[in-house]
Amino acid sequence: MEDRFPAIRITMLPKDTNAFGTIFGGVILSYIDLAGAIEVRRHYSLRFVTKAMREVAFVSPVFLGDLVTFFTRIVRIGRTSITVDIEVEAERLGSHGNRQTVKVTQAQVVYVAVDAEGLPTPIAP
Repeated sequence: MEDRFPAIRITMLPKDTNAFGTIFGGVILSYIDLAGAIEVRRHYSLRFVTKAMREVAFVSPVFLGDLVTFFTRIVRIGRTSITVDIEVEAERLGSHGNRQTVKVTQAQVVYVAVDAEGLPTPIAP
């Protein structure tokens, strides 16, 4: 529907690492959910909740110090739901000053608009 938007850019810190020095997958999943919510909020002022996160397959590790960008794009708008595609890329600086950008993962997250009682509510155009 539109070009991808860099919803979040963050440098991975020691608090995000596991015992092997790579970033916990759960940290990335949390940021995926947040990035999708940011994208939905950019377009609608309704309250949304996360309904589903479709398959997330990690294709490259994220290391301490990597600059990770979460790109978002709305791919579907239904009656009460919005599906957001999130692409995650890590930018790492090599020891000789060279930069490398690698794809980390991609996910589709479905958000549902809800009313004050938490029930699905239509998304106004």
